[in-house]
Amino acid sequence: MRIYADRFPRAARQVLTDLLVVAWVYLSIRFSMWLHDLIEKLAVPGQKLEGAGNDLARNFAETSDKIGRTPLVGDELTAPFDRAADAARSLAEAGQNQQEQVGDLALALALLALVLPLGLVLVGWLPLRLRWIRRASAARAMRAAPAGRDLLALRALANQPLRQLDRIGPDVAQAWRRGDDSTVDALAALELRRLGLRVSR
Repeated sequence: MRIYADRFPRAARQVLTDLLVVAWVYLSIRFSMWLHDLIEKLAVPGQKLEGAGNDLARNFAETSDKIGRTPLVGDELTAPFDRAADAARSLAEAGQNQQEQVGDLALALALLALVLPLGLVLVGWLPLRLRWIRRASAARAMRAAPAGRDLLALRALANQPLRQLDRIGPDVAQAWRRGDDSTVDALAALELRRLGLRVSR
């Protein structure tokens, strides 16, 4: 399997593009993490609310327990403190719910910020890169096969621009049909150069 071209200009472009894609993915992940952390800071009020609610509930519950030990009237006096403790627990629960909602929002926005950049890589760059690797690997295998240069020449006839074919000769198709060695070699070399591969094995 061939990952990079043999010839300098094409190989340099491929290496540079791959490095840019790696940097793009890294920066996208870092930005997504930064966005997640930034939104998570919105959960601080919820944390404080939860902490304050729990402290209040604990204090009211302790006060209710102490008052409940008072002979004769203890049970009657504890009711307001129990209700206050329940209200404080509701505050703590509201703070916890707010934190969960902020956490869900942070995760959703971070993933959303990651989908577009990674989608461009997976849909745009990766298929093109894999297609070149398949074509270059197949062309290298053909180059080494006995009849490979004929197949490469045929592919050049089918895919190369007419001006490129005209440079080989005015009647290049007829020369290829006759099996003219120089024409077949020139066509095969044209196809290999198009992929950035060396002509020789």
